[in-house]
Amino acid sequence: MTLHDPIATLLASKATITLDGALATELEARGVDISSPVWSAQALVTHPSLIRDIHFDYFCAGADIAITCSYQATPQGFGEHLGLSEKDSINLIKKSVYLAKEAREDALCSLPPHLSRTLLVAGSVGPYGAYLADGAEYHGNYNLPKEDMKDFHRVRIKALVDAGVDMLACETLPNLLEVIALLELLAEEFPDVVTWMSFTLSGPGHISDGTAAEDVLNILNASPQVVAVGFNCIPTSLVVEALKAWKPYTTKPLLCYPNSGERYDTVTKSWDGKRAETALVRDLVVEARRQGVDIFGGCCRCGPADIENVCIALSRDA
Repeated sequence: MTLHDPIATLLASKATITLDGALATELEARGVDISSPVWSAQALVTHPSLIRDIHFDYFCAGADIAITCSYQATPQGFGEHLGLSEKDSINLIKKSVYLAKEAREDALCSLPPHLSRTLLVAGSVGPYGAYLADGAEYHGNYNLPKEDMKDFHRVRIKALVDAGVDMLACETLPNLLEVIALLELLAEEFPDVVTWMSFTLSGPGHISDGTAAEDVLNILNASPQVVAVGFNCIPTSLVVEALKAWKPYTTKPLLCYPNSGERYDTVTKSWDGKRAETALVRDLVVEARRQGVDIFGGCCRCGPADIENVCIALSRDA
């Protein structure tokens, strides 16, 4: 069986793919309360049109890929915190895909007749640690049995696939056991689906639970369903060294979408530190490409203006 790899197809037409930026903190910047334990996913109930608008703004800023508002959207979380049934939860997860696809159509319709773009929608699959809503995605110190981990991820992945995502974005992963569970689940039950896998880091060469990048990549390299690997929600100061540490151990496309450099306080639900004025500016983007990045975007506190900066930097360095 030959898997359709939309990342490879897009990289055949351009040197570097641009991802979108933050969704949750962009909702927050536009006045939405994201302090709920289901974080940005609550906006699927309260502010769906704003989610669509943000996707549209990222596409217009130059993003090639939108990541759905499903990072913290799970039947478990929706049931516990919003009182929703599994059926209603599944419909909300699907809605996250439909909103991104609507934004894509609107963006494509806004193009001049002589221009064309390939725009993709990636279904966000956040880690079990995100569901815990206590910052566990940044340390990975949870030991859910592998079969329970599969059970946790199964329903959301099926909903995203059924709604027609182009690929999955298994992101902000801190824990090797969770990676193995996801790989097995995809191979056993979703063999036609491709994904990228993106990690939080404890240092340039280690994911958050301490596993060396080389060991992680040795596992991911063997999976044809993993079409890109890398890291996200790391500070911009870590980007270049992390790319240097990861690049020697894989031939898969390498992705990176850092945050703005601020630190999120999980107790106060607020951000500490001054937003880096240099976040996602030309020097960082150009150096990241020189260190082998194939896919670049932004995570928390990076908005459409940052993604526009990425696209400008890539075009000027072409």
